[in-house]
Amino acid sequence: MSLYDHAADTVRAIFDRRLEGPPVLDTERYFPQAGLFVENWQAIQAEALALIGRLSSVPRFHELMKAQETNSANDNRDWRIFIMKVYGHEVKQNLGRCPMTAGILRQCPEVLSASFSFLAPGKYIPPHRGPFRGVMRFHLGLSMPPGDDGLPGCVMNVDNVPYRLGNGDWLLWDDTYTHELVNRAQDVRVALLLDVWRPDMPADMRALSHAIVGVARIGAALQPAHAYGR
Repeated sequence: MSLYDHAADTVRAIFDRRLEGPPVLDTERYFPQAGLFVENWQAIQAEALALIGRLSSVPRFHELMKAQETNSANDNRDWRIFIMKVYGHEVKQNLGRCPMTAGILRQCPEVLSASFSFLAPGKYIPPHRGPFRGVMRFHLGLSMPPGDDGLPGCVMNVDNVPYRLGNGDWLLWDDTYTHELVNRAQDVRVALLLDVWRPDMPADMRALSHAIVGVARIGAALQPAHAYGR
């Protein structure tokens, strides 16, 4: 087990003892500002699709975070991540390429991280868990091509329940639950991923969350600008 995995397991155990909740969360209750992204999904989609022509300059996830090798480098198909904000650290050159998305993010200080996720056809992300329950994951479908059955070809299983989001569909969920994903479509799947502060934490869990994110933010800020794409 890697140092990252050991640390993540330890942190998860602490949060699991103190915070309870279902895998999928009520957006209106936990992230009411989600409507800003949903209402403008087509404008956000246009900014994400504008990157397709230069996708080779967008890093693969494991190139940004070595701990993601088992999820990102597990096959010969790409999972590329265009990061605009990570643990509160703004990637200014990437935000500058996406002014609409950047403008909405400025209205949502509860959003810690924001990225466009590009999954190659056939890409499989094996079962895994997020590191801690202090943040929630918001997933907005931007370009969700169909599979052979005519339904959205990207299937995401969260706690053994399958979800097939279409364009403009969204899901707010706790990514400490086991989840996996496969893109069965013939085209790249594009989604907006947000990490959002969990609003209902007791004071000690909130303090621990801020400490964890603070350390992660320092690491993100120390990355050279070109690491986030050219």
